[in-house]
Amino acid sequence: MANIDADMLASSLRPLGGAAGRDIVGAVDEVVHACAELFGVNGCGLMIADEQNSLHYVAASDGPSHVLEEVQSESGQGPCVEAFVVNDIVTTEDLGSDPRWPLISGTLVDHGVTAVLGCPLRLGGVPVGTIDVYRDHAYHWDESERAALARYSDVVEATLGAAMAAHRAGKLAGQLQYALDYRIVIERAVGYLMAQRGLDSVAAFNLLRRAARDHRRKVAEVAEDLLRSGGLPGRG
Repeated sequence: MANIDADMLASSLRPLGGAAGRDIVGAVDEVVHACAELFGVNGCGLMIADEQNSLHYVAASDGPSHVLEEVQSESGQGPCVEAFVVNDIVTTEDLGSDPRWPLISGTLVDHGVTAVLGCPLRLGGVPVGTIDVYRDHAYHWDESERAALARYSDVVEATLGAAMAAHRAGKLAGQLQYALDYRIVIERAVGYLMAQRGLDSVAAFNLLRRAARDHRRKVAEVAEDLLRSGGLPGRG
């Protein structure tokens, strides 16, 4: 994966070229399979944020990639959740010895997911999801690999934007638009909780998300109330 051939990269991304004119989810499914083959990894997956600002599975190249997406969505923690929250690439060389995500590491290692490289997907600079690759053994991700996945994500982002403009992404388009519309207020609320309660960004993000879920409200509404009142519903 360290040296990605430009022609191979272009060829692997060709399925996205006409995606705006057909089913975007089908095109993304092709892309994650092409990504896994191109980068020589065991698997690849893609998640998009929903109206609760929670990442949800969209496509995966294999079973362990699907598990990687699902356990992070359910737990609210993991390298892809962190990449989404901090809007930057996040890696782990060995989940079995990495203390950052204790709720999911055992399950993922049991399913053969050991080293993960997660990259945010953005629209207009706003993170709306993540793309990730994994290996089934401990592995050091170098800078060329990080840069290559970031380059790959750029093309996926362009395709998602084209699909939204063409109104052909259905439910996925609605999720993307919500993320774009409310990301700023959610980020402000996360920052407020970090300062108020001494939390890191992921913990503050999950506190806001849980408050919205517990009260069956959209996370942006709870964020707006927090910034206006200084407290979360039912928590102060």
